[in-house]
Amino acid sequence: MAQIGSQINKNESYLRREDFHKNLIRKINAVRETIKLGGGKSAIDKQHEKGKLTARERIEKLIDKDSTFLELNTFAAYDMYHEYGGAPSSGTIFGIGKIKGKNFVIVANDATVKAGAWFPITAKKNLRAQEISIENRLPIIYLVDSAGVFLPLQEDIFPDKEHFGRIFRNNAVMSSMGIPQISAIMGPCVAGGAYLPIMSDEALIVEGEGSVFLAGAHLVKAAIGEEIANEKLGGARVQSNISGVTDYIMKNDDECLLQIRNLVSKYGELTQAGFNREESVLPKYDSKEIYGLIPEDGAKPYDTYELLARIVDNSEIDEYKSGYGKSLITAYARIDGWAVGIVANQRNVVKTEKGEMQIGGVIYSDSADKATRFIMNCNQKKIPLVFLQDVTGFMVGSKAEHGGIIKDGAKMVNAVANSVVPKITIIIGNSYGAGNYAMCGKAYDPRFIYAYPNAKISVMGGAQASSVLLDIRLKQMEKSGKEFTQEQKEKLLSEIIQSYEETSNPLHAAARLWVDEIIDPALTREYISYSIECANNNPHIPRFNPGVIQT
Repeated sequence: MAQIGSQINKNESYLRREDFHKNLIRKINAVRETIKLGGGKSAIDKQHEKGKLTARERIEKLIDKDSTFLELNTFAAYDMYHEYGGAPSSGTIFGIGKIKGKNFVIVANDATVKAGAWFPITAKKNLRAQEISIENRLPIIYLVDSAGVFLPLQEDIFPDKEHFGRIFRNNAVMSSMGIPQISAIMGPCVAGGAYLPIMSDEALIVEGEGSVFLAGAHLVKAAIGEEIANEKLGGARVQSNISGVTDYIMKNDDECLLQIRNLVSKYGELTQAGFNREESVLPKYDSKEIYGLIPEDGAKPYDTYELLARIVDNSEIDEYKSGYGKSLITAYARIDGWAVGIVANQRNVVKTEKGEMQIGGVIYSDSADKATRFIMNCNQKKIPLVFLQDVTGFMVGSKAEHGGIIKDGAKMVNAVANSVVPKITIIIGNSYGAGNYAMCGKAYDPRFIYAYPNAKISVMGGAQASSVLLDIRLKQMEKSGKEFTQEQKEKLLSEIIQSYEETSNPLHAAARLWVDEIIDPALTREYISYSIECANNNPHIPRFNPGVIQT
């Protein structure tokens, strides 16, 4: 393997970039800490006064001590639902944690946020949790404490394919696939939401706090005139000893969590995918130097090899077709011991063997052709793929079109779409247009997708988009007989750029679940390694069939 050398000069420019990225991380972490308070301190205090733990406290007690909980979709619903007072983390927490040494997907309703009610994005987040469970064959645990659907938005959560009901459909599918599901009813569990715990393999219920019924006391009275208290209608003793709906009665949250740990401790060992792993070796260079590598301005170039040197084991790669299609780097490597195939955008301007200059971050025909073959090779060899996205799109213009850029781009997209090995995507910087697709954006089923705090996700760059949008607005005004002064044009352009920048930033993307989490660049290795560890839990790798790829 070839070791990547480093030419970093820790000059003023490097230090300025380092400060820029550290400041972004501080801002993201500040938002994260606020989100973790859920409905706020007073709501947390009320939970404690009832003798109940908060959702995060429950997860902390459930997972193994000294282990790490990989929280995902933390920023779901960020800066959304203002008219309803917001919904921090969409009122649901989910991620992956170890219990008795095994990985589990854990989903917990946060009752401090609107009593754990489900917003539209909450349903999407729960479906993502189930998707991760299904794709990686990870057992799943639901800690249920929810008032059910947030009724003012019921039409956006109830009837469609990716709405509330899909969750129960997934319960059934997961059961048929043999994926263990455990539910703990630790608070209200009402109406359609009652199906989730009861369609799980085993259900626990906390006495005095947990309740489960299709209709609560108020609705029962309205519907059939019967007067009955919730506890007698669907409390722990009723549902465990009379109806037989639930399986275990627990005295309190602590006992309930301990019982879950006892249950999962009996699980047998399953066959794994068998992805190749050797002893981990740290990179030759400090991962924290990534902060000083990536420019503050996403339009500026940098050498992606320098980035790889701080991510891969011993800073070594086996580069595939190193002299061809230089705007993409394709290489075999190890990350924390795991064998991986890396597809990364080269952000430097590069010179081809023909003497032509290729713009960094742009995918050319030869690059797309190379990546297609490399992706197919990784699928043949059962090697997980890691996509490092910093892409502004495919090359445009007459020369590119005449050279068949659409055909070559389609080949790459085809290979990514039909890839059967796990794909882990990290958005390092830009993620524009069809480049997002070719480099395995969310629509192409990455097992996990992360973003750096400087990431930008949009159809095109802000400068190009604002120019197009300004031109459209001006032509619309001209048709109505109005004219703009130069000052008005500049003001309008500034407003368009600001709006575009706001909707392309990573918090906007994370709020809508376009990415699973915004991560610290210095922890890239750890996120990739844990993602592959989870993916390795699924032994079922279908035979790769790339479909029709035009030559």
